[in-house]
Amino acid sequence: MITKMHRFLIIGGGTAGITVAARLLRKGCSDVAIIEPSETHYYQPLWTLVGGGQVSASTTAHPEASVMPKDATWIKNAASAVDPENRTVTCADGAVYGYDVLVVSPGIQLDWSRTEGLENTLGRNGVSSNYRFDLAPRTWEFIRNTRSGTAVFAMPSGPIKCAGAPQKIAYLAADYWRKEGMLNDIDIHLVVPTPRIFGIPAIADNLDKIIADYGITLHTNSEVTSVDGEAHKVAVSSVAEGGSDTTLPFDVLHTAPRQSAPDWIKSSPLTTGDANGYVDIDKHTLQHVRYPNVFALGDAGSTPNSKTGAAIRKQAPVVVENIDAFLRGRPLRGHYDGYASCPIVTSSHAMLLAEFDYSLEMTPSFPVLNPAEPHRLYWYLKKYGLPFMYWNLMLKGLA
Repeated sequence: MITKMHRFLIIGGGTAGITVAARLLRKGCSDVAIIEPSETHYYQPLWTLVGGGQVSASTTAHPEASVMPKDATWIKNAASAVDPENRTVTCADGAVYGYDVLVVSPGIQLDWSRTEGLENTLGRNGVSSNYRFDLAPRTWEFIRNTRSGTAVFAMPSGPIKCAGAPQKIAYLAADYWRKEGMLNDIDIHLVVPTPRIFGIPAIADNLDKIIADYGITLHTNSEVTSVDGEAHKVAVSSVAEGGSDTTLPFDVLHTAPRQSAPDWIKSSPLTTGDANGYVDIDKHTLQHVRYPNVFALGDAGSTPNSKTGAAIRKQAPVVVENIDAFLRGRPLRGHYDGYASCPIVTSSHAMLLAEFDYSLEMTPSFPVLNPAEPHRLYWYLKKYGLPFMYWNLMLKGLA
């Protein structure tokens, strides 16, 4: 039995869900409901700066009620199943909600357990991750308390949100240790599963120089496959030709978890059916490939772009435009070109802003600055400009 029907039902009250809801309401749509169990809304891009000792964790958290559009219905529940044939979503408490149009934006699942030994040592033994609100301050604590020894920073294989985050914290840590006069006493390793540190050659060239300047050992085509927190060592395995099979000691370890769509999405008819299980959508229109009244955006969508908040900023207006066209029986004209932005902090005063589309062509918002090089202006944009835009414009459907 359906608990309640809604014209527009949105799963997820994170960046994507709130932004789409705000835009739908500004367009004059009514009966917009958002399924979201959390009482707190986080601006996650700043967690790198929390881990690097640059900002306080508390500044990244606002009450969910403060970002919820006032004319939206907030369903304080967690989605647990979807039946697109019957146009219903079932929640954790058994409530069932019907819809005319469904927007799926539940975010991404952090699969800590997929790296052997990692979950049990998080927050202890020098092991941390900026991918969790409560752990980002621990990252800074471990970095600040490391005076010598070995530091390992690792990125897993497979799609993850904010793919630059695992390397950014390495640069912030190295910059701090240099300022404290300890850089030469710390052996830093950066482990990535890709052939180069970044997929765009011009940016990779400049990052290679930064890595060399800090004296960081870069392990490409490799990933950390197990963590022994008590013994303070990690196993590194090759994932492609030229990768490393080795064991590294560590005094401090920062790693990102493997990630995938939420389990309930993986087991639903919406999934792509592969191991990551993302919502199967057209990469340009963001409409589901089998269910035309279902749209998805954000980290849980199958679009092959970098999973960033900046991508959502470009996806949200496309979703709203195409929902309107679908309801009017018109062709879907909204087109997402794969735009994503990866702000890569390289020190406590500089950042490069990698902006690109599906073709990995750079699409700089500030063409007067070389987007492949770090700039102080970008640093201020990261620390102050982007958070202001997020809370005051993007979540209100204005940017």
